[in-house]
Amino acid sequence: MNFRHEIKHEINYSDMITIRHRLSAVAYHDPHATDGKYFIRSLYFDNHADKALMEKVNGMSRREKFRIRYYNGDTSVIHLEKKSKTGCLGNKQSAPLTAQQAQSIVDGDTGWMMDSQYPLVRELYSKMRSEGIAPKTIVDYTREPFIYPAGNVRVTIDYNVRSGMRCTDFLNPDCVTVPVSDSIILEVKWDGFLPDIIRDAVSLSDRREGAFSKYAACRIYG
Repeated sequence: MNFRHEIKHEINYSDMITIRHRLSAVAYHDPHATDGKYFIRSLYFDNHADKALMEKVNGMSRREKFRIRYYNGDTSVIHLEKKSKTGCLGNKQSAPLTAQQAQSIVDGDTGWMMDSQYPLVRELYSKMRSEGIAPKTIVDYTREPFIYPAGNVRVTIDYNVRSGMRCTDFLNPDCVTVPVSDSIILEVKWDGFLPDIIRDAVSLSDRREGAFSKYAACRIYG
């Protein structure tokens, strides 16, 4: 399992304009983005004791969470993802799902998962059965992604975070979501090293590394 370095900062609108301008001069826009951004909808999982939420709130150095995600309203490409964190290192595993499979998980029809060809789908099934993990809430937001080849760097700026509250019908485009935070989240990920040109581009003298969680923010309503 390969882990990448990850740091997050909460920034303000002025910071975002400054960093966006700097990054546009030295990095590349993600080719999958439209006009430099895309819309992300995720469905996060947790158990009855809110294990994933509590691990985040309590600052556990080792934690994991599952989610299903698609982009720009396109349900023809959906991924199950597992995010694992160890300190400031992160790893993401992924497996494809069809819209029908994603909906069946939401509906609690999970028997097919035990025979999936993808280990991650089978792992989620096992934890749904043994730990009571289930769909918990929708998290929507807008992302501006930048990439830089040296160091395999990815910088993202996320904003307009919205919660589906207790709604888990995340394939439904009419599912009502509400804004939960006016925070703007800058995240930087890299492999072996962070090039100075990127470090300088995202540097803010009065901002410290933070631990903002979009999932935790979206659980404010339950």
